[in-house]
Amino acid sequence: MTLSLLTMAVALLAVMGKVNLAARRAQLGISLQALGWVLLLSSGLVTAGGWEDRLLSTLSMAGIAVGLGCNAIAFDLWCGRVAVARAPMAIAVVMTAGYCAGFDSYPFRVGWANGLLTLQLAMVVVALCRTPRVPVGRWRWLLVTSLLVQMAVTAARGVLGAFYTELFPNFFAPHPANLLFALAANVTVVMSIVAILLAHRDEAARELERLASTDGVTGALNRRAWLLQGSEMLAHSQRLQEPLCLMLLDLDLFKEINDTYGHEAGDRALKLFVQGMDAVGGERNLICRYGGEEFSMLKRGDLTAIRAYDGRLRAWLTEAGPRELGMQLSYSAGIAAVLNERDTVEAMLRRADSLLYSAKLLGRNRTLDEQALELGME
Repeated sequence: MTLSLLTMAVALLAVMGKVNLAARRAQLGISLQALGWVLLLSSGLVTAGGWEDRLLSTLSMAGIAVGLGCNAIAFDLWCGRVAVARAPMAIAVVMTAGYCAGFDSYPFRVGWANGLLTLQLAMVVVALCRTPRVPVGRWRWLLVTSLLVQMAVTAARGVLGAFYTELFPNFFAPHPANLLFALAANVTVVMSIVAILLAHRDEAARELERLASTDGVTGALNRRAWLLQGSEMLAHSQRLQEPLCLMLLDLDLFKEINDTYGHEAGDRALKLFVQGMDAVGGERNLICRYGGEEFSMLKRGDLTAIRAYDGRLRAWLTEAGPRELGMQLSYSAGIAAVLNERDTVEAMLRRADSLLYSAKLLGRNRTLDEQALELGME
C-alpha cells in the first residue's frame, strides 16, 4: 500500500502538468499520506516506546491526517465551493497533538488516532454528499464509497486497539482486522486515485468550456455563447410571461482611446466597462461582448427596470473612469423589450441596433428605447 501511494504521488506530479489550487492540494495530500505511511513503517524498525518511535509515529500520524485534510480541500474546490471546509484540517492538528501527548498509552493513542481519523473521513463524506455548485461526474460517488470503506476498517481498528488491546497488540500483528485494513486500503487507494484523476479531468473540461464561451479580454460571454443562453432565457421569460429587455451598448469614441492612450488602455477600458455592468446589475444579467467595443445584455424586468440600470451604470462610469483610467467613459445604447411570444433574440438585437444607431446620430452618450425616450445625458 505504501509503495502504491508513493507511486501515485509521483504519478500525479508527472501526469497532471500545470495545475490549479485544487489539483495542487490533491497532489500534496497524496504525497503527505505516502510519507506518513513510510514513517509509520520506519517506526517499526526502532526501539518500541523510545523517543525515535514517538517522533516517527507522531510525524506519520501528522502526514496521514494532514494529507487527508488537503484532499478534503481539493474535493471541496472541485465541487465548486470557494469557502472550503477547514474542520478536517483542524482535526488533523488536534489528533497529532493528542497522539504525541498520549503516546505512552497504547490503547489511548490507537483509539484516539483511529477515532479522529474516522471522524475526519466522515466529514469528508458529508461534504461530498452535499450538492456541488458546479456540474461534476461520478467520481464523487466513487470517492464516497472508498471513504466509507476506509471509515469502517479504521473505526474497527480503533475499537480493537482501545478496548481489546490484548487481541490487537500492534499495527504489524497478523490480526484479521489488520489484514482486512491492508486489503481494503489497497483497493481504496486505487479507487481514490482514479477519482482524483477523474475530478481533475472534469475541471479541465469545465475550464475549456469556459474559455470557449467567454471573451478573453473582458471575461464576459462571447457572442456565440450569449446567443445560445439568451435564447434559453427568452424562452423561459415567454413561457412564464415575464418581462425581458435587451440592451445594446457601444463605448463612445473608443478608437480615440486606442489611438491616444494605446491598445492596453483600450483593453482596460473594456474590462472596466464590463466590471461596471456587473457591479450595478443587482440580480444576475446576461452580459456579452458582442464585438469590438459593442456589448449586449439581457435583463429580466420591464423598461422601467432597465432605465434605472442605465442610470446606475452611467453614474458608476462617471466616478470610476477618471479614478481607474484617468479618462471619462461614456456609451450610447438602444433598448428593445420582448414584444410577444414569437419574438426572438435576433429580432430584439435588430431593433436595439437601430435605436443605438439613432443615439449615435443624436450626439452619442445617450440611451434610446423603443418608445423613443431619451434616457442618457447630452
